[in-house]
Amino acid sequence: MTLGIQVPSTTKAVVVRKSNTKSSQEYVNDAVLEDIPLHQLKPGEVLVKIHAVAFNHRDVWIRKGLYPGIQDGAVFGADGAGVIVASGDSQNDNMINQRVFLLPSHGWDDHPDAPESQFSVVGGVRWPALGTFAEYVVVEKDKVLPSAPHLSDIDMAAWPLAGLTAWRATMVNAEVQRGQNILITGIGGGVALTALQLAVAQGASVYVTSGTQEKINKAIELGAKGGANYKDPNWPKEIHKLIRKNSPAGFPAVLDAVVDSGGGDIMTFIGSILKQGGRVICYGMTAQPKITFTMREVLRNQRLIGSTMGSTQDLRDATEFLSKHKIFPVVSQVVRGLENAEKGFEMLRSGLQFGKIIIEVEDSKAKL
Repeated sequence: MTLGIQVPSTTKAVVVRKSNTKSSQEYVNDAVLEDIPLHQLKPGEVLVKIHAVAFNHRDVWIRKGLYPGIQDGAVFGADGAGVIVASGDSQNDNMINQRVFLLPSHGWDDHPDAPESQFSVVGGVRWPALGTFAEYVVVEKDKVLPSAPHLSDIDMAAWPLAGLTAWRATMVNAEVQRGQNILITGIGGGVALTALQLAVAQGASVYVTSGTQEKINKAIELGAKGGANYKDPNWPKEIHKLIRKNSPAGFPAVLDAVVDSGGGDIMTFIGSILKQGGRVICYGMTAQPKITFTMREVLRNQRLIGSTMGSTQDLRDATEFLSKHKIFPVVSQVVRGLENAEKGFEMLRSGLQFGKIIIEVEDSKAKL
């Protein structure tokens, strides 16, 4: 028995298909709008009508064939928000009509250190066989969480993957506290911006790096104390000047922690301005796929910690913090309709965005 609306037999979705033509963007996979089947709901499952979804860089990597476990025919997308419109349970289900967002990853429930089992991000891959770039999604009840009341579905769709990754890196691994000096590198992407918002809400003094002054200025509007252009080889000195300028008399003008997405020589760059025992949290390596760690860092008791996504419990805690502090995820652009998903891919590939790129899901009639 299904409670709520009648489950449609198909849904429109943006799926991974092997490309038959050579792409100027080095894509080996296309994003194709198709009608795909929906199975009837089983007990413990719900039908979510998707109102908005968000892009992540992994979607571009999937297009380029540079992501593990890519599955032809799999639905793109890890982030999605909407409303539960039907339930597979045979009794009255108070989840119907509840606004929710989908978990962006499966396999990590609540262990404080690492996943308990096989772990993977949702969308475009063999497992989990699930993606959000669709009009409807069938999902298990424990794979959704209530949306924050103060956010629209467009704002909510910008939250899950970036919010979880930023929370784990900033609040769990960096252990950001009020009054600390925190550096967040590569400001402009969804995770870095969310980390900035979380750290500012926690009461930290936050500094940023970016390749453009425009993005630094926008970060300052969001609460950063200042920033430096990472294209300038003297950027660590500029960050140190800002810290000295903003530090109260008698307090050490050093960084307590760094939240980094670049990798490479980050330890070399910041080692002299990171306090003894300070932490560098790396959640990505866009500069180089390795990090130099020398005896100098060992002698200073500085710690390098890898941070990937987080647990479902982390996401619950992060969303509670989001609601308490009325944080609004930064949205760069909104694309209307799944049929225009290619526009979102182009925006993301350009790297010019400041915040998340969203698709507001509408009735999709045209093909990509």
